[in-house]
Amino acid sequence: MTKILKYFGTDGIRGKVGTYPITPEFVLKLGWAVGRVLANGNSKVLIGKDTRISGYMFESALEAGLSAAGVDIYLLGPIPTPAIAYLSCQLKAQVGIVISASHNPYFDNGVKFFSNDGTKLPDTVEYAIEAQLEQPLDTVDSAKLGKAHRVEDARSRYINFCQSTFPKRCGLTSFKIVLDCANGAGYHIAPQIFSKLGANLIVLNAEPDGLNINMDCGSTHLGSLQKTVLSEKADLGIAFDGDGDRVLMVDHCGEIVDGDELIFLLAQYGVAQGNLRGGVVGTAMSNLGLELALGKLGLAFIRAPVGDRYVNEHLQATGWQLGGEASGHIITRHIIKTGDGIIVALQVLAAILSTKRSLHEAKKGMQKFPQRLINIPVKNPPAVTALPTVQKAVAKAEKTLSNSGGRVLLRPSGTETVVRVMVEGNNVQQVNHIAETLAKIVSTASVA
Repeated sequence: MTKILKYFGTDGIRGKVGTYPITPEFVLKLGWAVGRVLANGNSKVLIGKDTRISGYMFESALEAGLSAAGVDIYLLGPIPTPAIAYLSCQLKAQVGIVISASHNPYFDNGVKFFSNDGTKLPDTVEYAIEAQLEQPLDTVDSAKLGKAHRVEDARSRYINFCQSTFPKRCGLTSFKIVLDCANGAGYHIAPQIFSKLGANLIVLNAEPDGLNINMDCGSTHLGSLQKTVLSEKADLGIAFDGDGDRVLMVDHCGEIVDGDELIFLLAQYGVAQGNLRGGVVGTAMSNLGLELALGKLGLAFIRAPVGDRYVNEHLQATGWQLGGEASGHIITRHIIKTGDGIIVALQVLAAILSTKRSLHEAKKGMQKFPQRLINIPVKNPPAVTALPTVQKAVAKAEKTLSNSGGRVLLRPSGTETVVRVMVEGNNVQQVNHIAETLAKIVSTASVA
């Protein structure tokens, strides 16, 4: 029987600020527990954060807990999540800690971790941290307390790394790009990278105030990006989420290019360059059109459970390089072992430059099946999805779609208190009707 984690979800520990466990007291002890589990004679832990206001509070709490465990702390300041993964390797840290709730609103926050090879912590380490949390907090001798340092060149190291992944023979001087930084962790880094590569930039949402992260902007709210691309007659738009590990795009016609389509473009580019090893990993949410398009390229495709950590686990197990989700969390494992919005955007730009096609034309190689995703806020997502009335409704919908090869996926989110209803088929009206019917049933379901 698999042991159930009490605090860790699919992407670290996350929740509403001030509600247990996202409290200063818990996060302080979490820092101590991490220090006790991962510390050795020359311990070094990195801490980075996004731009939400509670990041200051939790950074201080983690710093105190780690110091009490005798661990030295290296502060990176506001910086994208993948930068912390990269720097954990470069600076030979035992662990990199990210204070972020990714695409969630400002009143949420969380803590997630990277090991010293740039990947998420394995379950065994998470179990050990949770076990340590049950122990009373003790402090090392004063002479052995951890010291805090600020890494002044963290941003420049990551900027140089991102630029190094873009083909030297290419430049972005021919592109007019609208960049939506989501008022998040990439606000001061992404514009520098794309400007240095020569792009004509229009930058949106790069003025964080601690409260406006992901607010009607970024990869979860693409409306303003679409309007700006059209009004500015830009070649394309790029949107990141609050911590910079996701990216979605908008083509010059104002049409959204989602993560599945970006994965297809990267796979096509890899095949053309002759350097894509193996197949592609998607998830249960991946559009059937992606699977069919990859098949035409001669690439295998497997579906992992939803969540980037599971995509990464399948990539590691198969030795493949490319995988991700429609949300824009895409992993190019031959470059970096976690999702990186900036690097994925650069690779997509390199791909369309290589074919001298617009993003709008390039994406036509994949034909998406009609798909509808509805998020329904509920207090107890796992309990609601298990209700007989909900299960019966799902079975009925699956039977209706079975003749056309459609499918239904209903699951509790691993990062938010919502149930995600996804319906896919070959008839857009039918897909919308079934999705809306299921969403209504879920939203009115009650848990005793």
